[in-house]
Amino acid sequence: MDSAIEKHCSELVARERSGHTALIERNVLYVWGGYVSIADDEVFLPNDEIWLYDLERGVWEMCRMSGEVPPPMSGTCGCSLNGDMYIFGGCDDNSQTNQLYCVNLLDGKYTWRKVSHKSGSPPSPRDKLSCWVFNDRLIYFGGYGHKQLDDINNNRSFLMDEASWMDDIYWGWNNEVHMFDPTSASWSEPHTSGCAPDPRAAHASATLCHKGYVCGGRIRETRTSDIYCLDLESWTWSEIVPASNVPVGRSWHTLTAISDSGLFLFGGLSIDCKPMSDGWVFDVGTKKWREFEHPYMNKPRLWHTACQGKDSDVIVFGGSCNYILLVDTGHCNDALVFQIQPYPLFRICEDYIAKNVKNCKMLEKQLPFVPPKLLPAVQKRISFFQTTKKI
Repeated sequence: MDSAIEKHCSELVARERSGHTALIERNVLYVWGGYVSIADDEVFLPNDEIWLYDLERGVWEMCRMSGEVPPPMSGTCGCSLNGDMYIFGGCDDNSQTNQLYCVNLLDGKYTWRKVSHKSGSPPSPRDKLSCWVFNDRLIYFGGYGHKQLDDINNNRSFLMDEASWMDDIYWGWNNEVHMFDPTSASWSEPHTSGCAPDPRAAHASATLCHKGYVCGGRIRETRTSDIYCLDLESWTWSEIVPASNVPVGRSWHTLTAISDSGLFLFGGLSIDCKPMSDGWVFDVGTKKWREFEHPYMNKPRLWHTACQGKDSDVIVFGGSCNYILLVDTGHCNDALVFQIQPYPLFRICEDYIAKNVKNCKMLEKQLPFVPPKLLPAVQKRISFFQTTKKI
C-alpha cells in the first residue's frame, strides 16, 4: 500500500503529518506536503498529491498533481488568492528555499507552476514564516533561514543563530516584510515604520480588514505571546498591549480570523516545551484575551494548520501531539472542528436532522418532504455524521 495512503474504517484518509500546508476553498479542505517521523528519520510526504476533505460530507479524496511540481517540503507558507494556492519557502532535503509555486484549486487539474518574477528580489531562503493576503498581494513576514554575511544589513532585521553558520553563510530569525504582486510578477520590500516585532519564526498570523496581526513565535531560545499589528495601507507597525490575562508564550501555534474583530489562537509549544491544547479568542477592539472552552483539551497540537470554515468554524488539521524535536513524535491526521460562534438557525436544524435521522423513524419518514433546494445539503450532513462516527 502507498505509504501516504491509509485505509481506516473502510474510508480513505490523509496520512498524519506536521509542517504541511492547508487551505479551504468552497467548503473543501486542501492539504499538501509536510513530513512524518519514521524511526530515526524525518520523511517528507509525496509532493505530487493533494488531499481534499469535503467538510460537508466528511469524505477524503486524493488527487495526483502534475506540472512544475515543487520538491517535497515542510514549513512552507501557503495562502489562497482567487482560487490559487501559493506556497513560498519551506525546507527540503537541501535546506531552506525561497521559491514560489502556484496551483489552481478549482479547475480540477492540479497543475503546479513555478512562479518567476519580472522585477524585484525574493526574500532570502527561509521556512516557518507567515503570510497576509491583502489587495490581491501576498505579504510575507519573518521566518528562519540563511543569508550570506554581506546580506546581513543590521541586527534589528536579522538575528543570527550563533550555533548555526558555515563559511560566510549564517542562519537566523528575521522580521522582514516582503510583498509579491502576482499581476506584475514583482517582489518589493515595503518600508515600514513604528514598533516592529523582534525577529522570529514559528509564529502565527492572521489578516483582519487592512491589518495583519502577528502573535508569539520563537526568538532564539525563548517563546513569546506578544501581539503586533501591521497596517497594510500605511505600513505602520504597532504593539498591542492586552488589557487582560494573556496566553503563555508559545511557538508552532495558529491564529485564525473568526470575525471582523476576533482572532482564535490554538495550541503550540510552550516556553517549557510542553505541547498545548488551549484555545483563546482575542478581541482587537477591546484588546482582551479570553480563554475558550472546547472539547479537544485532550488533543494538544503543534505545527498544525487552522483554517476558517463555514459559519466561523475553525478547522484544525494534523500537527504533532508531542514535542516534535523528539524521535518518533506523534503526528496526527484528524480534523478538529471548533465552533467559535453560535450557528444560524438553518445550520442548527440541518445538523439536528442529520444527527438523529437514523434513530428517529418520524424524521426518516419525513426526510423526502424536505424542500428540494434544501435536501442535498441535509443529505451531505447526514453523510458527514455517519462518516465521522466510523472514524
